[in-house]
Amino acid sequence: MLMGFNSILMMLTVTLASPLSAATGPASLKTEAEKTDWKRTGRYSEVERLCEDFPKVFPRKVLCEKFGTTPEGRPMLSLVAGDAKKRDRPVILFQGGIHAGEIDGKDAGFVFLREVLEGKRLPGVLDKATLVFVPVFNVDGHERFGKNNRPNQIGPEEMGWRTTAQNFNLNRDYLKADAPEMRAMHALLNRWDPLVYVDLHVTDGAQFQHDIAVMVEPTLAGPEALKKAGLALRDQIMTDLTQAGNKPLWFYPSFEKDDDPTSGIRAAPQPPRFSNGYWGLRNRLGILVETHSWRDYGHRCRSTIAALDSIVKASAANGQSWRAAADAADRETSQLAGKTATLSYKNSDKTETFDFLGYKYERRDSPVSGQLMTVYDPTQPEVWKMPLRKEVIPGLQLVAPASGYIVPASYRALVEPRLASHKLQFQVLNQSQDVPASVYRIIDVKLAGSSYESHQRAEFKGEWGQSQERIAAGSLWVPIAQPNAILLMQLMEPESSDSLLAWGYLNEIFERKEYMEPYVAESVAQEMLKNPEIKQEFEKRLEDPAFAKSPQARLDFFYRKHPAFDQRLNRYPILRLEKGPQILTSKVK
Repeated sequence: MLMGFNSILMMLTVTLASPLSAATGPASLKTEAEKTDWKRTGRYSEVERLCEDFPKVFPRKVLCEKFGTTPEGRPMLSLVAGDAKKRDRPVILFQGGIHAGEIDGKDAGFVFLREVLEGKRLPGVLDKATLVFVPVFNVDGHERFGKNNRPNQIGPEEMGWRTTAQNFNLNRDYLKADAPEMRAMHALLNRWDPLVYVDLHVTDGAQFQHDIAVMVEPTLAGPEALKKAGLALRDQIMTDLTQAGNKPLWFYPSFEKDDDPTSGIRAAPQPPRFSNGYWGLRNRLGILVETHSWRDYGHRCRSTIAALDSIVKASAANGQSWRAAADAADRETSQLAGKTATLSYKNSDKTETFDFLGYKYERRDSPVSGQLMTVYDPTQPEVWKMPLRKEVIPGLQLVAPASGYIVPASYRALVEPRLASHKLQFQVLNQSQDVPASVYRIIDVKLAGSSYESHQRAEFKGEWGQSQERIAAGSLWVPIAQPNAILLMQLMEPESSDSLLAWGYLNEIFERKEYMEPYVAESVAQEMLKNPEIKQEFEKRLEDPAFAKSPQARLDFFYRKHPAFDQRLNRYPILRLEKGPQILTSKVK
């Protein structure tokens, strides 16, 4: 029976009055996938039953917990194995079903956890590490069950849907945190602070021999000590999977040009909208596991189990040194004030050749689409000499503010929940005050022609300028001196591709709401033209034929110079401060 939010669902004792029967032994924990020889996967009711039954079969060894509720009212569940009270041990959180059609992680995770608890797999590991297993992240999507939800995937016979009931792709939501499911996951991550966070997927794409890809963050960029740990973990996983009979990759197998193997592959750090990119920016190890969709379901689940085996074994063995590396990264990013921070990366032009295990294929004209199509022959394996670009260089680099950011009280309701969700520290101003600040003004903006993840994203150009600003009581002060400073900059800096401004949360600032009537503007313009500098500037603009032909543009030239023009138009409301405000609440949230 489910109890309240973040509470234990099943007590970890078995009384003499209710002895275990054979029906609640280890055999009762087998999944529908196992019972059908990996032909089918169970519905979410099976997850609920197994979550309740695990503590009955393994008393005092595992907990079943509810950590959230979906928009359709279903419980979000996790199982916790290991001593939850010992916080000096590494915590490994692994999740299935963020894309509920890619459901390998659920069935593989149940088998893996059961065998660990039985002592058949990694004996003694629970003395060294704590495991937190979320069988299905996207629960409502899981129950949008059907046979045709994954046309590019072999098995199971039926599966869930990629997105949530509100049509959110959760693996684009880690930083913006729109979905209720994501906010519940953030609370779970904040509670456990897992040293290693594993997101289990199935990839689409071309047909090739490689059956699993495991991407670890940080490895290509990031704090040195943590990057070193990530590289060592990545190499160990590749070794372990190869020894287990897999054909693993350490990069995501997506061609630079869709459906063209000769175009090669890029390997680069993931942005924080993705699970592993997000957790890497929180100075921990984020891992994306992608089995290949053209392998059958049983093979994919066994590959997922092999990946979990390697990850958990390495985490238990290296937990202390990795924790030291994570702590060092926290200290490093806490001292980012006034320094250059890299918010995005890109590949250099350096290319190397990688032996990619593919199949014979040919490119031929398609009578349907009229373009070149690729036809694979999986009966004829071959090695592709694949161009691989793995060297990364800084893309967007910005100097962090010397002190932090101010979120105006008018935008507190938008920003405060997201700061809390990301465990970002902030304080509330008790009184209004005047401060020198940097203000970002947008010079040119282009809104996307269609929505993406419920937002109309914005592309823009702008620049920072100095200004004396009146800050109202109730505004938020967000210091840059904190462990998640890079994450904070990704959210606050307008030029970040995952900023609030880029995601379209603030599109209202681009809308003009007050005007000057044309007959008024005509009179105003006549007066302004008496100023020689304005007259010269206006005559220069008339050399532009488009400007000269537009009465509205000509009148607008003068309106923008008039005191009546809205100074908040195209003005980003979040401020940068080089010196912190003086009147704050005493409590840092």
